[in-house]
Amino acid sequence: MFSEIPEIDPSELAQRMNAINPPYLLDVREPWELELAKLSSPNLVTLPMSVLAVDQFEAFPPEFGDKNVEIIVICHHGVRSASVTKWMMRGGWRNVLSLKGGIDAFATEVDPSIGFY
Repeated sequence: MFSEIPEIDPSELAQRMNAINPPYLLDVREPWELELAKLSSPNLVTLPMSVLAVDQFEAFPPEFGDKNVEIIVICHHGVRSASVTKWMMRGGWRNVLSLKGGIDAFATEVDPSIGFY
């Protein structure tokens, strides 16, 4: 279903988060989910999918106006992030990836201290 969606695996995301120029992280989970497990990054943007459904691209911060900026989309298991990644690609973003397995995979493979739910 999402085979054409570009993905990044959790370990590669962890490396990129520690780079000199880390990517933007777009977390599309709902507020209650963020309370249970959340990545820490100065480039973290939280926009629930429910907000994106209403406000569309207008919900994005100004930094996302550059459609070449690197954005990693995050959700719980990777389904919502794949949908948002595909939607953004259709909107012209060229450097957007979905976190494979979502925050659950990141917690399992990289950092269990961020939590599970």
